[in-house]
Amino acid sequence: MQAINRKFTDIINGTTQFLVPVFQRDYKWTEDQCSRMWQDIMNAGVRTDGGHFLGSIVYVATADSSAGCTRWLVVDGQQRLTTLTLLMVALRDYIKESNWSGGPDSPTPERIDAYFLINGLEPKHRRHKLRLRRSDNATLRALIDGTLVPENHSETILRAYELFLEFVKVCGNPDLVYRGASNLVIVDVTLHRKVDDPQLVFESLNSTGVDLSQADLVRNYLLMRLEEHEQTRLYEEYWSSVEELFRKSAGVMNSFIRDYVAVATHATKQIRDDRIYDEFKVAFPLLEIRQLERLLADILRNARYYAAFTIIDNNGRLEEQMRNVRQLAQVPAILVMRLYHCFEDGSLSEPEFVRALSLIESYILRRAVCRLQTRAYWAVFNRLAQRLDKESPLDSLKVAMYMLRSGNSRFPSDLEFRRALVSEPLYGLRICWNLLVRLENSESEEPSDISRLSIEHIMPQNENLSPAWREMLGSGWRDVHEVWLHRLGNLTLTGYNSTYSDRSFEEKKTIPDGFDDSAVRLNKFVRNQPVWTEAEMSARGDILTDLAMRIWPELQVDEASVTKAEIDELRIRARRRSLEEIDMDPGSRELLDVVREEVLGLGNVIEVAEYRSVSYHHFSKFFLEIIPRKGYLALVLPLDFSEVDAEEGLVSDATAWKFIPNSNYDGGIIIDLWEKQRFELAMPIIRQAYTVAD
Repeated sequence: MQAINRKFTDIINGTTQFLVPVFQRDYKWTEDQCSRMWQDIMNAGVRTDGGHFLGSIVYVATADSSAGCTRWLVVDGQQRLTTLTLLMVALRDYIKESNWSGGPDSPTPERIDAYFLINGLEPKHRRHKLRLRRSDNATLRALIDGTLVPENHSETILRAYELFLEFVKVCGNPDLVYRGASNLVIVDVTLHRKVDDPQLVFESLNSTGVDLSQADLVRNYLLMRLEEHEQTRLYEEYWSSVEELFRKSAGVMNSFIRDYVAVATHATKQIRDDRIYDEFKVAFPLLEIRQLERLLADILRNARYYAAFTIIDNNGRLEEQMRNVRQLAQVPAILVMRLYHCFEDGSLSEPEFVRALSLIESYILRRAVCRLQTRAYWAVFNRLAQRLDKESPLDSLKVAMYMLRSGNSRFPSDLEFRRALVSEPLYGLRICWNLLVRLENSESEEPSDISRLSIEHIMPQNENLSPAWREMLGSGWRDVHEVWLHRLGNLTLTGYNSTYSDRSFEEKKTIPDGFDDSAVRLNKFVRNQPVWTEAEMSARGDILTDLAMRIWPELQVDEASVTKAEIDELRIRARRRSLEEIDMDPGSRELLDVVREEVLGLGNVIEVAEYRSVSYHHFSKFFLEIIPRKGYLALVLPLDFSEVDAEEGLVSDATAWKFIPNSNYDGGIIIDLWEKQRFELAMPIIRQAYTVAD
């Protein structure tokens, strides 16, 4: 690496060309940043005590530089280099348009072209001293050559040029501008490709420009070390398509990279937003070109799946069901990406894919209605994605969802879901609109146009109900209003919310466009009712609840598949830790050896070394936990104290304890074991627990 202070004019002058790599971001400088550079140039123009420091430009020679023309690949500083070039184009054009002339050392259009813009004797691909990427380059080339800018031009490039042209006109002194540009001092950092690592240099720079996104950093990491022709090829074949998928949502692209790394590394925790790039580098160390191309192809493939769920909205049953899920939450994208992979590989049919998406929708909506927490959703959907079996993705998804049954991540049961739908207020929930819309359109081949509909309370929200409402509801109208106002039975959709307002039920039905005229299917029951009381709200709530149970069904899973999955998981856990890692004194370990020999001899027993205990399972069912204590063992068994026939003093009731220290399982009884003879009395009870678990 060679770093020296040089004037900008010394860097750009001569037969040279600076190439902004095709994978780099577009020109991003705003009017504010351009104005600051203009002020720097004005300050430099009046100085007589040396140059004005502007920053650094880092570049590395390309492999196709010739004896007459040196070509440089810009690693850092493209925004400054582009801005200065646009300034020189504007200065040249002002001199041309105004016919301005100065002294013998003053700028002329010919000098500016020759020194800063054009390599006059070079072929077309080396003609311009600065070559940008895509529409940026086409726009800059048109400005330099004085031709019409293309239809799909870069607004940012054109805006910066026009801004500098206006600045030069107001200044009216090309000599000052020219002198200011000539006095700009830049740290000129030249890299040697075979010695210096451009990516490491790039990472170490403390740039003051527009921050790169995590996805930008990943792109540079993958492509920057390559020769220019390979950079261009791989970018255009793979990465540019990834960027196009997420063109309107850079944040989603960062999320995709995060989730892609999580799946590839079997991560259990969500990567922090500012750590995505760092974790990507750990997951994918430097690769040779063929491996890199395979990685880029896989990234593009998965990006299409991810975007198909998070962004793209097409017609079709599959896309419709994706939209139903996406409207509830985008966090399942990591799981949908894996399902899409199976779908394209042929192990998941389209009807199965739709059912899988329906399960995800049902899981999210049921939990929302039941008011269960959502903050750990990424971890849940990541775990489901990791447990997906490529050979039987739908069945394995059902099993994985079933295995969430305990704790805060469970799939709500029909009983739990029905109770919440019937008796809980739904209006304040974020998913209330989605729920009503799906109830409206779920069982119809001609869905209603929901674009102009909003949620309507049939019984008005105003707690000071009109006399007509009070009379209809009866003497307990206040209680009825408080209990039933936001429940499902009283909620509907209408395009005339403001028209209905607090009107009486009769008026809401009979006014123009009232319930009697409504084409909304949710209002069919309402228009057939002469009154609207607790009885009607309850009846309608039951009808809509029955419909909701059909739309968002309970999880149904094959019991044998669950058992197999539980056994597989136990065996994986059994391989993770050795009994030798459990801390215990020699006496307890000797006694444990005696107990485990007998227990393992029962047959079909899986032994799992926990952190501070040992658990035993008959196939997948827990039947014994052994907890080492100082000088003895505590045996925890899932039996009811009243069902155990044992010698007095041998067994104690575990339900009398608030918790059992170091235990990982719910037990009904505890046996303290401090000698082999006492174990002979305990063994029949262990056999009883083993038999119950069968």
